[in-house]
Amino acid sequence: MESDFLIYNAVQEDDNKKLYSILKSNMNLSRRMIIGLKKSGGIYINGSHAMTNAIVKKGDTVSVDIKRQETQDIAPQDIPIDVVYEDRDLLIVNKQPGIVVHPTKGHPEGTLSNGIIYHWRSNGDDSIVRLVNRLDRDTSGLMIVAKNKFSHQAMAKQLDANKVVKIYIAVVHGAFKKEEGTIDLPIDRPTHESIKREVLKSGQNAITHFKVIENYKAGSLLKIRLETGKTHQIRVHMSYIGHPLFGDTLYGVQDDSEYIKRQALHAVMLKFDHPRTGKDMCIKADLPDDIKSLIKKLGC
Repeated sequence: MESDFLIYNAVQEDDNKKLYSILKSNMNLSRRMIIGLKKSGGIYINGSHAMTNAIVKKGDTVSVDIKRQETQDIAPQDIPIDVVYEDRDLLIVNKQPGIVVHPTKGHPEGTLSNGIIYHWRSNGDDSIVRLVNRLDRDTSGLMIVAKNKFSHQAMAKQLDANKVVKIYIAVVHGAFKKEEGTIDLPIDRPTHESIKREVLKSGQNAITHFKVIENYKAGSLLKIRLETGKTHQIRVHMSYIGHPLFGDTLYGVQDDSEYIKRQALHAVMLKFDHPRTGKDMCIKADLPDDIKSLIKKLGC
């Protein structure tokens, strides 16, 4: 197994600081990850093993080996995946509609994760699946998968700080009088057993921003930005304000099968900072054919 080092070169401001402080503040490692690296002997100063209480000097090179041998009970299956971007830290795929993201009791195989494992193993990559964001089975679009603990932790921090911009395209029933708006309504399950979510005063904070791209006679094309990421959030909010998504059999009010066979929702763009380099990332995915066809039908 090859090593994968994160490297930091100490500057004047780091002189005489403890190594733990550099790892946490400058290299953005979590306490839990630092403890794991300490136990495995994966922390170095100038190429030599170091303890976290070591003193760092200006010009020192601090490195940590984030590569670990890990296993996961997900069988590789030859399921086609649309890889939009990949490097040693991240895999970003354009998920197709109709596929479950991760194995469950009801769907133990045939999932996107099975296809990802197959993709990696076929290319000699022993990473395990760490989902950064999830999409419903019948929602298509961009998903981020972290390939190591460091990138997963770094992306989770960005999500928690609302630094990941998530843009969706949706086709909904009805026309809008306002060109844009914000829905700030809490969401939760009415009962623990319920699959369906509802707007409830006791629910979790949920904020959805929308902008009308085009109004049609029977519907509207929307650009949506999620400020929070609750389960079914867009579908619940749009249904609540009287504009359910076309094809949404759970939150809709009519049969849209003549237009589209699933909810008309696509994660079209993601913006974030790369966990290792800090580079601004902007990843886009084209609209799938079924949503293009729906838009064409509504525009006629």
